[in-house]
Amino acid sequence: MIKEQKEKIAGFLAEVVEGLSREEITGMIEIPPDTTMGDFAFPCFKLAKTMRKAPQMIAEDIAGKFAGNEMFSEVRNVNAYVNFFLNRPAAEADIVSRIVAEKEAYGGSGVGQGKTVCIDYSSPNIAKPFHIGHIRSTVIGNSLYKIFDFLGYDVVRINHLGDYGTQFGKMIVAYRKWGNHDDVVREPIKSLLSYYVKFHEEAEKDPALEDEARATFKKLEDGAPEEQELWQWFRDESLKEFNYVYDLLGIRFDSYAGESFYSDKLQAALDKMENLGILEESQGATVVNLEEENLPPALIKKNDGSTLYITRDIAAALYRHDTYDFDKCIYVVASQQNLHFRQLFTVLERMGCDWAKGCVHVPFGMVSLEDGTMSTRKGKVVFLLDVLQNAVEKTREIIREKSGEDENFEETAKAVGIGAVVFQELSNNRIKDYVFSWDKTLNFDGETGPYVQYTHARAASVLRKAPEDVAEILSGAVKPDMTLVNNDDTYRLMSLIGRFPDAVQEAADKYEPSVVTRHIIDIAQLFNKFYHDVRVIVDDKAERQAKLAVVIAAKQTIANGLALLGVAAPEKM
Repeated sequence: MIKEQKEKIAGFLAEVVEGLSREEITGMIEIPPDTTMGDFAFPCFKLAKTMRKAPQMIAEDIAGKFAGNEMFSEVRNVNAYVNFFLNRPAAEADIVSRIVAEKEAYGGSGVGQGKTVCIDYSSPNIAKPFHIGHIRSTVIGNSLYKIFDFLGYDVVRINHLGDYGTQFGKMIVAYRKWGNHDDVVREPIKSLLSYYVKFHEEAEKDPALEDEARATFKKLEDGAPEEQELWQWFRDESLKEFNYVYDLLGIRFDSYAGESFYSDKLQAALDKMENLGILEESQGATVVNLEEENLPPALIKKNDGSTLYITRDIAAALYRHDTYDFDKCIYVVASQQNLHFRQLFTVLERMGCDWAKGCVHVPFGMVSLEDGTMSTRKGKVVFLLDVLQNAVEKTREIIREKSGEDENFEETAKAVGIGAVVFQELSNNRIKDYVFSWDKTLNFDGETGPYVQYTHARAASVLRKAPEDVAEILSGAVKPDMTLVNNDDTYRLMSLIGRFPDAVQEAADKYEPSVVTRHIIDIAQLFNKFYHDVRVIVDDKAERQAKLAVVIAAKQTIANGLALLGVAAPEKM
């Protein structure tokens, strides 16, 4: 809503300011650091040259021209600034009207209409554990999908599974030497992980195993039937387990086209690079020299002719653009891969793909364990499924202790437990590294998902006490008189609610879901103060409806914010 208010003020200022366009004026309007200085401020320093006056005098003249404007309770100059104080009840009434009209759509926009965004996220490796490290790409990507969808974009959700590469040569060799069919069927990921770990232990004693693994992967790549059959089985069994985690998180994908999907598309990509003359031979391998861009060469084919991640990523990017004609292709992948994506996008540009400027790498920090870094090779991981199930179990215990079991007990425990894990992941800036701690993840006190969910349930509880009033407000039959709840704390809360659409747009612009997370935490904190300080259910109907309008606005905005994070908003807790 800040954007609309700035544009309105800019429209008024354009009539009295010389030498600046409306767009320039909009860009100059500031939000003061302290509300005692107004809701918006316009600096007049830039006008001194064109208007040939001291900035302070210009500010004084401009402020005088706003007398009687109903949008403002006061417009005054402070030195060289024009400070605008909004008519608070009118501003609050606008916010309520918009929320009543838009409901679940409040905070969204149509800014993305007609544009397509592909988001590549989660992308676990087949036959390896879906561990706590994968949660970052999974929930950041899912939240970005929801944010861009909320802004009107057509979003394609891609799970680019790690289902190809030398690791599968290792897995096949390990299975043939030490594997057991029944174990894989019973516990696919844990069994396959144990084989993978054993392979690396044995390869330290016998390096020839690495050569055998490379040769086995080459057979797989060349379409050998036995290797293909084993690979497909590992993939199918792994996906069953992955989908159980995705179901718990409420996450869906439009495409599971992993690396293997592009194996028959690699030659076309290689031919295109060859025809453009950008491939070179280097020590028997094939590379794209990126020296001009101050990057190391991109290794496209090894000296044995096998392909690499980047080869498959080039083929994938070409396919996605041909298939979806995307405006943006977003890759939610750890910051460790920064160089890879710089090379990938540069190679695409060298191939004449002008759309490569729409390819974006969204990096995030790494997760480590309290006793060191995770390592799949050593079997040192925390399974994501275990984290989610433990969070739900702890929530069951807390609810049982506080309020006992009701008909929604299991549903609430699942929503709050899983919500706690997801919310924590999205509460800090994505680029920060962090250490996974069971205690912190399962701590529901403080600025957490359960705190925000409980605030939503608390607001829902208040609204259940006055169903007729709520129905009248939500139907638009009543326009609450916001002068009846006019105080600084309520205005701060309503202003924050009014800024929710700006927070959503900022989250999209920065590819940063934590902007939404922090915003709804702030709303929850101010609403809880309102709840403690203000008696909502009073005898006077007009006053009661004005206060209920604040509750409706807070509840809807928190629900919409939680939805963008992929977190449920329980009506009761």
